[in-house]
Amino acid sequence: MAKWRALRLGMAGGGEGAFIGAIHRAAAALDGEWQLVAGAFSSDSDRNRRSGEKLGIEPTRIYDSLEAMLEGEKALPPEQRIDAVAIVTPNHLHMPMSIAALDAGFHVLCEKPMALNLKEAQAIATAAGRAGTHYALAFTYSGYPMVEEARARVARGDLGAIRLVQVEYSQGWLSRPIDRDGNKQAEWRTDPARAGLGGCLGDIGTHAFHLAEHVSGLRVETLCADLTTHVTGRRLDDDVSVLLRFTGGARGILKATQVAAGDENGLKLRIHGEHGGLEWAQMEPNTLTVRWLDRPAELVRAGGPGLTEGTIGRLRTPAGHPEGYLEAFGNIYRAFAATIRSGRNAELVLPDRTDWFPSVKDGMRTMAFVESVIANAASDAKWTPLLRV
Repeated sequence: MAKWRALRLGMAGGGEGAFIGAIHRAAAALDGEWQLVAGAFSSDSDRNRRSGEKLGIEPTRIYDSLEAMLEGEKALPPEQRIDAVAIVTPNHLHMPMSIAALDAGFHVLCEKPMALNLKEAQAIATAAGRAGTHYALAFTYSGYPMVEEARARVARGDLGAIRLVQVEYSQGWLSRPIDRDGNKQAEWRTDPARAGLGGCLGDIGTHAFHLAEHVSGLRVETLCADLTTHVTGRRLDDDVSVLLRFTGGARGILKATQVAAGDENGLKLRIHGEHGGLEWAQMEPNTLTVRWLDRPAELVRAGGPGLTEGTIGRLRTPAGHPEGYLEAFGNIYRAFAATIRSGRNAELVLPDRTDWFPSVKDGMRTMAFVESVIANAASDAKWTPLLRV
């Protein structure tokens, strides 16, 4: 039997001043499954070098570009080269970087959304199939233990036939035109060339859509959407409202906004069936509220009694110790590592397993959602079918 070792990770993007790169690094390191050993952290050579040095990367493995990293790592003996690449760049680089890394034989964990549009997402899916390597997406909220508990209870029929799915992601950080005032995070997210077809829609609307389908176990069939840009001069939407019709007859509402002044990261999900409903909120992630038609409500707590095995496998601490965003993200990285080690086909791993992670299918669905919302909002049609992928 081969000796266990941490998987070796290279990173594209995530240098000084970047938000999400540090989050990825903390999540990857949480369980000791990954070791960051290489990177191309910035297109600015000085910033790239400083970033790598601060992270303790050997100078010879601080690369000027992703292409240089792929070439340099492939030249190393197998026992030294990276196993996977984490792509934490703006959206316009997701497709070329993902395809290059996959074609070079490396696994990829990419920030969401998958790409600028569905055509690019399909190109990534083709590359992943051609390479035979794994591709993961950072739909982080699916890694929360109580999200898994909600999904499992819906799947085993506790609520009966699902009738209503309501999901909301409310932020306020873009209420003012900070994208024109030098805020780098805002500036690229509102630039169609770097963000893609959707602004708020692509940034957080995809999170809301993925969570709704993942937990309900249902698929959106048709939708009716309204896209709004409240801040004058902004080139992409900052407010999204969508009516949803699911398989089996369930109805849904998705609301995503980045101009709800004062709101932080208000991601909330409510699902109702014929017998009762459940509610989960990202800002109170250790609690799942279950309400019944004919008996008192339940507060189900992380680490408490009555949890499914899948939920327990995603927990790290006893009841009462808060687990949050980093731990949920860590669950994605841990599952990604487990699947790489096992050699399983990620698309065949069921969500109740702790080695499940969001992958190509999830990315394709979310990009189909983005394009379908845009098409409906721009037309006079009341309902638009979700694009088939």
